[in-house]
Amino acid sequence: MKTENKATDYFKVTIQSYLEQRAQTDELFAPVYAKPNKNIDDCITYILNYVQQSGICGFTDDEIYSLVLHYYDEDSIEVGKPINCNVVVNHAIILTDEEKAQARQKAIQKVQDEAYAKTKQGNAKLKAKQPEVNNIPNLFNF
Repeated sequence: MKTENKATDYFKVTIQSYLEQRAQTDELFAPVYAKPNKNIDDCITYILNYVQQSGICGFTDDEIYSLVLHYYDEDSIEVGKPINCNVVVNHAIILTDEEKAQARQKAIQKVQDEAYAKTKQGNAKLKAKQPEVNNIPNLFNF
């Protein structure tokens, strides 16, 4: 039974995107990437084991990508055991103008919903705190 690798999904997606882009643009790499004995999970495990053994906490993109290529180039590479860890990817997500507009609309809607909920909650508190007219003592009623 293979233990699931707990590397962050974003790290895995970043590596996968790099591999797919590289295979599309590099005709020599495409058949290497298509090897049936290679997969992204073992690639991630290989990288994590390498990083752990190195004792270094930070790597450049190029250093990681060279490890990725090394994993795919070597047919008899020792992958190592899966490691349970958190991986930090220092990449900014670049949004299209349409995605920015959608995010802005969602944020505006969320603020409006929260303001409405607060107003509704405030009105409920006011109604609960107002005493009934019949319960107020009146000196003029005999």
